[in-house]
Parts: sequence; structure tokens; C-alpha cells
Amino acid sequence: MINALQAVLVILFLVVTIILAWRLAPYLTKVFTRDPSRFDRLLNPIENGIYRISGVNPKHSMDWKKYFFSALLLNVFQMITAFLILTFQNKLPLNPQGFPGLSWDLAFHTVISFGTNTNLQHYNGETTLSIFSQMTAIQFLQFTSATTGLCVGIGMIRGFISGSKDLGNFHVDFIRFLTRILLPLCFIASIILVALGVPQTLNAYSIVKTIEGTSQTILVGPVASLVSIMQLGTNGGGYFGANAAHPFMNPSPVSNLFEMFLMMLLPTALIFVFGRLLGKRKEARPILIGAYGLFAIDLIIGFLPNLPIGAGIETRIGGFFSAFWTIITTAFTTGSVNASLSAMHPLNVLSGFMGMLIQATPGGKGVGLMYMIMYIIITVFIVGLMSGRTPEYLGFKITGRDMKLVMVTFLIHPIIILVPTVLAYSTGAANAIGVTGNSVGFTQILYEFTSSAANNGSDFLGASGNTFFFNISTGVVMFLGRYLPMFLLLALSGSMIGRRQSSEETGLKTNSIIFSFVLIASIIVLVVLTFFPFLALGPILSFFKGLENGFG
Repeated sequence: MINALQAVLVILFLVVTIILAWRLAPYLTKVFTRDPSRFDRLLNPIENGIYRISGVNPKHSMDWKKYFFSALLLNVFQMITAFLILTFQNKLPLNPQGFPGLSWDLAFHTVISFGTNTNLQHYNGETTLSIFSQMTAIQFLQFTSATTGLCVGIGMIRGFISGSKDLGNFHVDFIRFLTRILLPLCFIASIILVALGVPQTLNAYSIVKTIEGTSQTILVGPVASLVSIMQLGTNGGGYFGANAAHPFMNPSPVSNLFEMFLMMLLPTALIFVFGRLLGKRKEARPILIGAYGLFAIDLIIGFLPNLPIGAGIETRIGGFFSAFWTIITTAFTTGSVNASLSAMHPLNVLSGFMGMLIQATPGGKGVGLMYMIMYIIITVFIVGLMSGRTPEYLGFKITGRDMKLVMVTFLIHPIIILVPTVLAYSTGAANAIGVTGNSVGFTQILYEFTSSAANNGSDFLGASGNTFFFNISTGVVMFLGRYLPMFLLLALSGSMIGRRQSSEETGLKTNSIIFSFVLIASIIVLVVLTFFPFLALGPILSFFKGLENGFG
């Protein structure tokens, strides 16, 4: 249980983050509405040059199908490029340690992982990847996957704007977000991280003399630039296998706070962008209250146990900041870790599960907002059935087709989590890496596929998951968990275009405080009913049995 001072720190941190995200939202809105900006004189020539080289017509608009397939094809092409880099890294420059190319199944897993904004790692970066691979495959995909998620979220919002005729142009959104938001913010964040002690160099390693007189190899590289996009883009994949538990990625409590802030900034800002793009700022209220209300529940669950400093908990960070980080990294689907998950109390792990299963607390940038809109439509449908009124959202009548789309989207998640979890045991793949069928082992396998399906990336297995079964199965789950919901929710958004919109609200107003609490309750009921039996076999059973082995 946290003390009063820690509780005040949590509240202040969240308040400051929300305020800064609110202040950033107007600029983000201008970027996607193409409003004039003081940066146009510098960036317009660059962007226009990119349009000419790539053959993009910036004035061309896309329906939901073109928008989705433009995103999918671009991402697949980027993954193929990264796959070639990883498999042939031994023949490419900036490989002073002479690392061999990755096996095809590990390369497949890695590019799917980073290309889908999951960043689940079945390798230790500092002993597996060259500097060239880290910069041109890993960091490259971290930028492009983060950009894709936010752009698709913006595209979905456009379908709900009154009088909208299309979802915009994906390629224009993609380029503008990169040049005007992500690259500048990452540059600023990298400078701050360097100032806080995170290294940034093209030297792969340094050999130093220890005080005992022996030699030690210090592995370094372009770490600060990777950490900035890793956290700001809710990616999570680290330069080192230890991720943010490594002192070169997270040197101090100050850097720890800053990196947590980076994770939360863009997903929170996008909530305010939603209201601004609609021209109905009050409609952002239920999303903000719903997301942070659910996040508060995660905090309560995660902070219930006393988490002493023990095996797997970094003494530089401590139990409180380790638990706080774990709750944030799963709620915002980042996936970076600053302590071993096996050192966590079962309730800390349970709070992590909740963030990944809901995916809207508030989730990753773009996709988290899409899931929240899905939950809102399910909620207004339930309220409509209870009150005998036709369900509406933002003046749009919710049809049977709309409900089929959102329910299929919702059901995809448990299917792609639970089926491969069962297969991992039935095929012997779990036993092959030493994971048993007790509550701790079941939690590890269930967490692996939950993290994959939610495009989160935190996991228990680490490099031990580098087997053919887990590389391929989690790769498929990550791909489906990323693009199937995008496809279905963009189809939902596209169906709103041209639909008659009522000027009068009937039933429960979706911008009211009451609706926010109804929304929170409906999300909890939906997720608990779906996943409780499996959580009961994992972290909940571990809690009641008092198992400490593997949870600290």
C-alpha cells in the first residue's frame, strides 16, 4: 500500500500530464486539419518534395478502404525492408561486434512486433543487433508504427465529424505527423534524456578497467534516440534486453518520471483532439473520465500490495516506481519495463492484465481512442435497449451493422489470446521452455499472448521465447491484433459518412458525467465476463494461494 506522500506524487504527476497534453492538443489538431502554421515556411517544401518523390497527391481523399489498405501496404513494405536488414546485418555496415544475421523466424517475429507497435522482444538487443539494425530497422519501425496508429485514429474520428465526406489522405497524415509532431518531439526528448545521463553514440562498446584491475566491456550506442521514440511512440522495445531497468536507458528516478510522462503524453492529448475535431469539446469528457477512471482502478489494484525491494526490483527505482511504471506501461500499451515482471506481486500483474485487456485506459495513441469509441457504441446500445430508445452517438443512429462490427472487433481479442494459449500447452511448446501448468506458468503464457494481442510488448519470457512456436504464434497474434480491429473500426467510421445526423439528442447524453460512469461500468462488466475465468487460473489464483515464487 502506498503512503500519503506517494499518493500525492501520483495525483500531481497525472494532473501535470493531463494539463500538458491539453495544451498540446490545439497544435495536434492544426496539423491534421492542415491549418496554417508558423512552421509551414520551413516544412511545406520538405513535405511537398516527399509527395513528389513518392507520387502522393496531397489533394486526393480516401474512403475507409483506401485509407486502411494504404496504411497496411505501407507497413508491410516497411516490415519487409526491416526483415532484410535483420537477416543480412552481418553484411551491412555499423556492426563492429560482428553479429550474425537473425534466423528467419526471429526476424519475422521482430519485424511484426516492431511494425505493429508491439515491440515484444525475443532477443537481447545489445548482444544480438548491430548499431545499423538498431537504427534502420528497430528505430525506423518504431517511428512508422507509432505514426500509423495515430493516423488511423484520426481517420476514424473524421468519419464521425458532421458533414464529413471522407477519412482524409493517409499518406499526407503520415508525413505531417512525422515531420511536424513525432520527429520534433523525439529530438527534444532525446536532448533531455542525454542531459539526464542516457548515452547517445555510434560507438558499440568501450573497454574500461575496473577498480579490481580487470577489464570490463561497456556496451553503448544510440540509446537516447531510441528511448525517446520507444516511450513517446508507446513502442516499448529497448536497446538493451533489460529495457528500462538498464541504467543506460533509465539512469535515475528523474529519468523514470520523464519516461513515464512520455508514454502518457500523446494518447492523452488525442482525447482532447477528438473533441476539437468534432467541434464538440464536451464529447471528449466521457472519454477522458472513462479512460482515467479505469486507469485509477488499475492504480488501486496495483498499489494494494506492499512491494518490497527484492529480486528483480531495481534499487535505483524502488518498488513504488516499479509498480507505477508497470501500471502505466500496460494501460498505455507501451510495454517497456523498469523491473522484472516476475518480481511483481500478483495484484501488480493483474492490474497490467486489466490495462491490456481493456486497451482504452487510455491505450496506445490512436488505437486506444478507437477502442474507447467502440466501447461507447456498445454502451449506448445497452442503454438504448434498457430505455426502449433507438441508440445514438453524436446524432448518428446506431444500426445493426454497426453493432456487428463493434462486437466482432471486441470478440477478436479473446479469440487470439485464448486459442494460442491453449495451443502452447497442448503442443508442448510451453513445457519445452520450462514453463509449467501451475498458476504462475499459466500467467506467463497468458500474459505473453495478451501482450501480443494488445500490441503491448511487455512479457515474462524474454529471450527464452525465441523458439519457432512462440516466434510464429505471437507474430501472427500481433499482426491480427493490430490490423483486424483497425479494419473493422475504420469500416464503422466509414459507414457514418453520408448518414443522416440528428440535431437533437435523445436518451442519455453522451457528454454527461452520468454517462461516463455508465461507460466505465459497462467496460468492466464486458471485460470481466470475458476474461475472468482465465485470470482466475492465473494471477488471481496466485494471489489466493500466496505464491511468491516468480512474483516477488
